[in-house]
Amino acid sequence: MSKKERQQQLLHIIAGNPFVTDRELTRQLKVSIQTIRLDRMELGIPELRERMKQMAEHSYDQVRSLPADEVIGDIVDLQLDKSGISIFEIREDHVFSRNGIARGHYVFAQANSLAVAVINDEIALTASADIRFVRTVQLGEKCIAKAQVRSLAGRGGKAEVDVFTYVGEELVFQGHFIVYRSANDEHSEGGNHSADRH
Repeated sequence: MSKKERQQQLLHIIAGNPFVTDRELTRQLKVSIQTIRLDRMELGIPELRERMKQMAEHSYDQVRSLPADEVIGDIVDLQLDKSGISIFEIREDHVFSRNGIARGHYVFAQANSLAVAVINDEIALTASADIRFVRTVQLGEKCIAKAQVRSLAGRGGKAEVDVFTYVGEELVFQGHFIVYRSANDEHSEGGNHSADRH
């Protein structure tokens, strides 16, 4: 593959997944990490941390159902009552010391808090969750959780939210959450959304 072809592929991969790491790019493009960094510099593509920061600065809805600092992970996209994305990096204090595997409750907490955060209500609480850990997550990996609201109830009802968590392109966790909404939803849009399935 020529340098030009490789750089076009690099642009294509990052456009499809802005959260892809340099390490994942080396694996996909089969070149050294130095080559990836040089390509990014030539193309004017910032490193992952800077890309995340830029995405976080884009305008998106504010979380209403819980304080932003109580969300596990960094929310980088949020459309209330529709969808949301958060990123959570697995650090030393999130893993079992003997094997570097993430403790399951952190992976669950990221998904659960995103499922609640996506609800456009002052009070939203998890009523039940049907979850599946697809594979273990390791120290240093970045979990990208994507939430999609499947159905919305009116006041005092329950919403259904699906959350899928990925490391790179690989699914590591999935959950189906039933979220209770308070009766006070005068600011919501009355449940008229294309994502609704009644």
